[in-house]
Amino acid sequence: MTRCRQHWCWKFALGSWLVMGSAIGEGVLQTFTFPFNCAFAQITPDSTLPNNSRVTTQNNISTIEGGTQAGSNLFHSFGEFSVLTGGTAIFNNAADIQNIISRVTGGSASNIDGLIRANGTANLFLINPNGIVFGQNAQLNIGGSFVASTANALQFGNVGFFSATEKNIPSPLLTINPSALLFNQINQNATIQNNSVAPAGKDPAGFDAFGLRVPDGKSLLLMGGNVSMDRGRLNAFGGRVELGGLGEPGSVTLGVDGNNLSLIFPADVARASVSLTNQAAIYVEGAGGGNIAVNSKNLEILGGSILSGGIGQGLGTSETVAGDITLNATGEIKVAGGSSVQNLVRLGTVGNGGNITIDSSSFSLRDGAQLEVSTFGQGNAGNVTVGALNAVDLADAGILSTVEAGGVGKGGNIDINAATLSLIDGSQLVTITRAAFNTQPAGRGDAGNVNVNVTGTVDIAGEKNGLFSAIGSSVETGTVGNGGNITIDSGSFLLSDRAVLTASTSGLGNAGNVTVRTLDAFTAASNTYIFSTVSAGGVGKGGNIDINAAKVSLIDGAQLIASSFGQGNAGNVTVRALDAVDLADAGIFSTVEAGGVGKGGNIDINAAKLSLIDGAQLATVTRRAFNTQPAGQGDAGNVNVNVTGTVDIAG
Repeated sequence: MTRCRQHWCWKFALGSWLVMGSAIGEGVLQTFTFPFNCAFAQITPDSTLPNNSRVTTQNNISTIEGGTQAGSNLFHSFGEFSVLTGGTAIFNNAADIQNIISRVTGGSASNIDGLIRANGTANLFLINPNGIVFGQNAQLNIGGSFVASTANALQFGNVGFFSATEKNIPSPLLTINPSALLFNQINQNATIQNNSVAPAGKDPAGFDAFGLRVPDGKSLLLMGGNVSMDRGRLNAFGGRVELGGLGEPGSVTLGVDGNNLSLIFPADVARASVSLTNQAAIYVEGAGGGNIAVNSKNLEILGGSILSGGIGQGLGTSETVAGDITLNATGEIKVAGGSSVQNLVRLGTVGNGGNITIDSSSFSLRDGAQLEVSTFGQGNAGNVTVGALNAVDLADAGILSTVEAGGVGKGGNIDINAATLSLIDGSQLVTITRAAFNTQPAGRGDAGNVNVNVTGTVDIAGEKNGLFSAIGSSVETGTVGNGGNITIDSGSFLLSDRAVLTASTSGLGNAGNVTVRTLDAFTAASNTYIFSTVSAGGVGKGGNIDINAAKVSLIDGAQLIASSFGQGNAGNVTVRALDAVDLADAGIFSTVEAGGVGKGGNIDINAAKLSLIDGAQLATVTRRAFNTQPAGQGDAGNVNVNVTGTVDIAG
């Protein structure tokens, strides 16, 4: 290859930028720049193999033949490998090849803005330690899985390796599947970037797909260095998409099971960062399976980006199980700006949904972002598990597990395990079986549980912030199922400024229990509420409220309420404190409300001391008629106070 002169490099780069910059998608002018190094649209063999790769180019189509074969592995080695807009690179391999393994040994990144093709069902590996960039027009047309990596080499068990930096000759013994990606040295400027939004056919449910795509059920792995997606999309319907990177030398185990590939990251090696921005998306939903995995230092999912798994609309059988979405970061995971991570059993679908699992040092969900596991079809929703060594913070965000209108199945659980938990600005953890909506009948199935296990403080502050588990609407619309429990274990607990914890039923089924256990103080203040209720139209038992703490304080309008407005007994309220239970302008109530039919629950106080001041009350009551509602029917509960020290009721 002849190096081009500098002024021609600039002209070509500018021309390519203008061509790509003229593409208009969704009304937005899109521009992308590539790290050109005076090499464009070049696929050049480097003559380092016993049987070298051969490249012939005609009409923007580069056909790649030759290479060195070892068993079902075919090795290619290039000085440079780039495909410009409108170009095509075809690996013309034999049908018996299982793995096409390509390395790039020169000093330039691979810039892919055209089509890469391969024959048969071969997996394709592209290894370039200097970086790989997929432009907005990049496409894949291969029969197997695809791996793009900035690793220095591929390991093959204990028989050898194929290195892009050492340019070694592959041993004839390299007939087994590759077993690891080796990062002998880290080029901090070598990244993997995906901007592809090229048409990619129809997904299994018949919707248009865009971006890089592997065949359904196959794997698509991007392994850096840092990995970024700016508006780009990745598709492996019913297969696997995995992103990750190392920030220092090490090796990543590569699992190869036919065309199914996966990565196992070392625990003791620093990782690189992964980011999805500007409506970037990963889709794996299909007729079963479909996994997404990210392993990084920091992970950002921003600007309306989406990770989508589950069962595609109208697909699946009773044996179908969706795959999981697993996000693992040694640093922070941040989901913000209307972005979402969802694993759904979609409308008209049969089968069980997959899980969402978050594991990080800290986790934040902000600015309209959501985590969601739901069923709209016939099957159970998955669970959401968020684990963080430090804080889990939600601000104007939500974590949802729902049985939606039209859905039949159990809702999944929401589990939070962290050092601290904070919910502000309208943030919610919600498990619910929905009421009928439009032409869809009411959901049928139990709502999931909400479990919070925090070693430090749980701080829920502000109106519309809280934890909710509910059976929606009324029994007349056919909503059937038991509500889930809300359970909080923490070092301390603070509920303030109209925040709420609610377990309720408005359909046919029991409400869940609300349990808060803290090692230190439990404080509810400023018109906050903890409810467990049978709502009007509901048929079922109300749940219990159980508070267990070193000290319990209810102040400034805070209330604990177990009630029945429908047909069913109200639950009990139990408060236990090693020290004092203090109420000031606050109340604990168990009621049969107007229109309710059932027994009221008991109120039990067990503490060292009890203080009621400024209008504070403990009350069990069956209400009289109100407006159009008849009087409540049923015995009121008992109030039981067991205090080893002083009971002080004043005012």
